Amino acid sequence: MPGGSGGVTRAGSTARCTKATCRHAWPKTVRVTARGDVSVSGSICTPPCVACSGVRLVVARCSVDYVGRLTAHLPMAPRLLLVKADGSVSVHADDRAYKPLNWMSPPCTLKEEPGSWTVTNRAGERLLVTLDEVFHDSSHELGADPGLVKDGVEAELQRLLAEQIEMLGAGYRLVRREHPTAIGPVDILCRDAGGVSVAVEIKRRGEIDGVEQLTRYLKLLNRDPMLAPVRGVFAAQAITPQARVLAADRDIACVTLDYEALRGLDDPTARLF
Repeated sequence: MPGGSGGVTRAGSTARCTKATCRHAWPKTVRVTARGDVSVSGSICTPPCVACSGVRLVVARCSVDYVGRLTAHLPMAPRLLLVKADGSVSVHADDRAYKPLNWMSPPCTLKEEPGSWTVTNRAGERLLVTLDEVFHDSSHELGADPGLVKDGVEAELQRLLAEQIEMLGAGYRLVRREHPTAIGPVDILCRDAGGVSVAVEIKRRGEIDGVEQLTRYLKLLNRDPMLAPVRGVFAAQAITPQARVLAADRDIACVTLDYEALRGLDDPTARLF
């Protein structure tokens, strides 16, 4: 029977993780029986299971010794001990930004005894933590992280400009995003107030390569009698002088995109002129 909040069940002198989401030692298979028993092939989690406790934050006065390829010692002082669900353990001070003073990369096992931790990795290296006084100890289940979403990437600029295509000029209307060509899609195909087709290539930083890319798109698009003639617009948050010269030589218009304005966050009252 599973016991305690650590998600561990004992069977004789061993313990197996009972959480199917356990990533300790990155087991390849997790089997769940009809009774609800869970077995993790190739991995035995010693309670408390590092990978099953979520993120654990411990603020304590402690000393730390690393025993492995070399030895290192941190004398007694208040520190933050961070135990993550990926099986890593790190030791932090209050004045070193994000970089830990010492750490053990996953996968590793954590053995707790009164007043001490022993963290061991697959290579047999150990992090020995001696606890003098614990000020805080809490665990939190964070769940799956959706990952980093970069702000202002080309796809986001494309979406915002397509929604506000009039920023290219009065009377502009969107035909479609990602208009296909034989060598790849052009970011935006639209028509100006006179009904002329306009191909828009969008970059965060506009350089010569982007102008060359748009030139190739225009060559193909102008072969289509349903679209020709097709003008080109090179749009970016910043455009290099060399790219502007080449664009002018190719009769391609350049437009500088204001990301904050596209997002509706621009404050006109904050401008000098």
